[in-house]
Amino acid sequence: MSRVLIASQPINGHGLPIVPIVQELRTRGHEVRWYTGQKYARRAQTSGAAWEPFVHARDYDDADFDAAFPERDQQRGLAQLKFDLQHIFVGQIEGQLLDLQDIGRRWPPDVVLADQTVAAALLHEELGGPACALLGVLPLGIAGRDVAPFGLGLPPDASSLGHLRNDVLSWAAQRVVFGDASRELAAICSRLGLRPRSFEPPLAPSLMLQPSVPAFEYSRRDLPPHLHFIGPLIPPAPDRPLPGWWPEVVAPGPPVVLVTQGTLATDPRRLIGPTLAALARENVRVVAAGLHQDIDPSALGGKVWTAPFVPFAQLLPHVAIYVTNGGYGGVQQALTHGVPCVVAGRSEDKAEVGARVAYAGVGLNLGTDHPTPRRIRRAVRTLLEDGRFRQRAEHLGAELQSHDAAREAVHWLEALIDRRRTEKI
Repeated sequence: MSRVLIASQPINGHGLPIVPIVQELRTRGHEVRWYTGQKYARRAQTSGAAWEPFVHARDYDDADFDAAFPERDQQRGLAQLKFDLQHIFVGQIEGQLLDLQDIGRRWPPDVVLADQTVAAALLHEELGGPACALLGVLPLGIAGRDVAPFGLGLPPDASSLGHLRNDVLSWAAQRVVFGDASRELAAICSRLGLRPRSFEPPLAPSLMLQPSVPAFEYSRRDLPPHLHFIGPLIPPAPDRPLPGWWPEVVAPGPPVVLVTQGTLATDPRRLIGPTLAALARENVRVVAAGLHQDIDPSALGGKVWTAPFVPFAQLLPHVAIYVTNGGYGGVQQALTHGVPCVVAGRSEDKAEVGARVAYAGVGLNLGTDHPTPRRIRRAVRTLLEDGRFRQRAEHLGAELQSHDAAREAVHWLEALIDRRRTEKI
């Protein structure tokens, strides 16, 4: 039996995929503790882990970043991205490091499994702490010659001109986008007596787990050998009653289009509203998930159903098209069921998710946060009429389903623990 410490930001999409891994660890008899914010303490405990709170690090509610970081509300676009990098992620490193060190003194773990944005776990290892494994909660962002800097949503280019493009963009990104975060990270490393480094998507020295498959990632020649694609981490559905309209949606009839706004960029006017307008006269049925106020279907032509929560795993087998702002987990779930996607999102990592959907040929990337009803209608029609998108999505879905992500993740964690124990002998 080993001790595994989980470390994740108190952000829903960063912690939810970890639940199946915790459950598998507990099934195999390992002790597990989960370091995250108080909002997700119950999630940690019900999954089988003991909860470790943020003490030195600032805790916050991912549904209200502005309460913990009031200056954030004054930022927009690139300025807000830079603020998030500098304050929510890099700015938390020292506090999170102190927390991890305190936990380690009370309860020394054999390994730390951290979501990829908890850079403190990497610094903890460098300072003599336990081995750190990183779990990808975003599309793969490791830097390389063949790819543009993460966040731009550009396809790869391995040609000579592509390498030039990537080098120029990397230089610009380090100075324009990541400059403040890199300077802050370098200062942190200097205070800790560690080698300074620039801010970029992190690379763990021992183990990296990516909950996807190579077919949904860019073809690259420079991936590290300790990176393992483990397939999608699908969290268990909450035990909630199905909506009253459920039988009408799963019954035979016109194609079902599922639209959701996501868990961070939640303004329904950005995507759900335009989608309902786009499909009002189309021969489809629409389910709008994530609306916290049900709408009477008769008010929307009798073919639109809404709910604050919809069990994706049960609904997706009946869905023809998934319209989304590009949340990584939701797209992975849709593709696991062979459902092609329309992606309309640019915030956080969503530009990268949309770019990969287009690159894999499993849907369309609208490349905007504010799509017009006309563009959405055209995209949905294209996916319904051109069977190649569904065919490619089903092929990718078969590859995703061939994995057991939780078991594979625990296998690699156990292998890392065994290797470290052997090295100490």
